[in-house]
Amino acid sequence: MTGTGRDRLATATTDELAVLAEAAIDALARSDDPAAFGHLLRLTRVTGAAVGTAARTLADHSSWTGVAEIAGTSRQAAWERWRGR
Repeated sequence: MTGTGRDRLATATTDELAVLAEAAIDALARSDDPAAFGHLLRLTRVTGAAVGTAARTLADHSSWTGVAEIAGTSRQAAWERWRGR
């Protein structure tokens, strides 16, 4: 990605980023290029780690109750899943 593309990502809203990410994932899933499947597998690992980071960041700035509400689970379950080790 060019510097200009990265600059646009840096200034995008979270809603805009989500739309772009979903579109990119969908395009990879529909591709017949075998490398696309590898990229999706890597993105699965990256996304899993990012969800944990986001949960801890939100909890640090808000609360585990806030994380649980968004995740649709209990505060205890959210804390156990994403607290880090």
